[in-house]
Amino acid sequence: MLNVVALMGRLVADPELRHTPQGVSVTTFTIAVDRSFAKQGTERQTDFIDIVAWRGTAEFICKYFQKGRMIAVDGSIQTRTYQDKNGNNRKAFEVVVNNANFVGSKNENGGGVSNYAPSTPEYPQQAPVEPVPAYSAGSPDDFAVIDDDEDLPF
Repeated sequence: MLNVVALMGRLVADPELRHTPQGVSVTTFTIAVDRSFAKQGTERQTDFIDIVAWRGTAEFICKYFQKGRMIAVDGSIQTRTYQDKNGNNRKAFEVVVNNANFVGSKNENGGGVSNYAPSTPEYPQQAPVEPVPAYSAGSPDDFAVIDDDEDLPF
C-alpha cells in the first residue's frame, strides 16, 4: 500500500505549538492550496487542507512560518472520527507531516535556512507518528482566503 502526499500552499493562520500530556510537541494548521486547473471562464478554486506536525517538525514550523507564508510539506493522509459540539459523528482527513520546506526567496522566508532535515542534530530523527488528538478543525468557511498575486506553475 502507498500513502504519500506532497503539498505546497500558504498558511491561513499562524501555527501554534502545543504539547501532549506526555510533553510531545504538536501543531495543527491549515494551508490554502490552489487547484492546478480552472474551467475556462471560471476562477481557480482553492482547497483548505488540515495539516498536523509532531515533535521537531512542529517546533520548526512554529518557529519559522507565519500566516500567509508559503510552505511545502510531504507526509501521509490520516483519517479519524470525532463528535462535533452538536453530538454529530464527523470524519476528519489530515496530512501528517514528515518534512516541511520553505518555498520562495530567502528574503521572503527570512534567511538562508532552506528546509527541515529530520537527521540534523537540532531536530533528531522522528519516532513513529502517534495518533492525532481529537479536536474540531472547523470548516474551510472558518478560514480567510489568502489573496495570491503569484501565477503558480501548477
